[in-house]
Amino acid sequence: MVKIVIDATPIRPKPSGIGVYVLNLIQGLYKLQDSENFQLGISYQPSLKNWISGDSSLPPQLEKYRPQHFIPLPVTLATLLANSSNPILSHCEKYFDSPDLINGTDHFVYPCKKSLKVMTIHDLTFLKYPEYASPIVKKTYKNRVQKCLQWTDSIITFTNSTRKDICKYFNFDSERIFVTPQASRYENFVLESQQIEILKKTVNYDFSQPYLLFVSTLEPRKNIINLIRAFNSLKKDRPIKHHLILIGQKGWDEKLIFTEIERSPYRDCIHHLDYLSDELVALFYSQAEVFVYPSFYEGFGLPVLEAMTLGAPVITSNTSSLPEVAGDAALLINPHNPIELADAIFRVIQDSHLRQMLIQKGKERAKSFSWEKTAKATLNAYRETLIRQ
Repeated sequence: MVKIVIDATPIRPKPSGIGVYVLNLIQGLYKLQDSENFQLGISYQPSLKNWISGDSSLPPQLEKYRPQHFIPLPVTLATLLANSSNPILSHCEKYFDSPDLINGTDHFVYPCKKSLKVMTIHDLTFLKYPEYASPIVKKTYKNRVQKCLQWTDSIITFTNSTRKDICKYFNFDSERIFVTPQASRYENFVLESQQIEILKKTVNYDFSQPYLLFVSTLEPRKNIINLIRAFNSLKKDRPIKHHLILIGQKGWDEKLIFTEIERSPYRDCIHHLDYLSDELVALFYSQAEVFVYPSFYEGFGLPVLEAMTLGAPVITSNTSSLPEVAGDAALLINPHNPIELADAIFRVIQDSHLRQMLIQKGKERAKSFSWEKTAKATLNAYRETLIRQ
């Protein structure tokens, strides 16, 4: 039986972004292992803080998955070591229990000599748009990925757009890059009317006020400043009753975003809500007048798919992977033009027929993605890698 180990390190007690992807992938793969005749295990590395304190516990979401392979090296140190020539990383191979294949899920994979290596690359912001990446990411990611590619057998990514980027920037064989689209964490999620009313009472927002919604980490790449400027324009020139809600944890260089909010004459109508439960995020998606995601660059753009799943009409950028995910089920705009963004928002607000069409198309579009499909495509990438060894 083929033994596969997948790196679960990106999963934290409050997962977001990469962590959400990895958790759903692991759940999907475990459901397949009996029928597809393979054995899946997970590996996990502690944070530097937990390593120093001797805490080797896994996040509660991972406790039920076996076998578990704990790597007694903090992820921060492993990342630093991947940027230099040293024998330390290869010594960690003994902790994986000799799998046939390991999958590093966050721009890194261990140089195991007895296992085939698959590395997941989510996006190339650090290369294509370094101005939107933090100094530490710019400094380490390029070197780390290039180093890992020396021993990587295959790459997994999520769109053909990112696949082309990887070929261009790393000159990696395109036949060894596998596209495994992600899916919405809400694909089988239903909010009952009674649950909606209960959830509304747990957050500090008056849902009688219509709102525009953004969901993601707050950082420059997400283009939130132009979203705020578009909102200001709408409030000034075409007085709308809507508020603007930003849901997400603070990311790199978020101060510029909050400065822009403070400068807004409509700052009382702009609300930042930090990390929320899946249920509360679903509530805000389902009640949004418009979901707006004007990101400059994405490796996939999962919030677009989540919004479509829960019935929010979507406006997103015409760049990178976003048109590939949205298809014809969203309005696509130039993210560098806040006036174009404001016009698109106003169209959806004013035109009920357009809004309903986007909602229906979005729901149909979302049905073409599922975590089962993601898991099967990922398993196929593993098998192709094993065949080509």
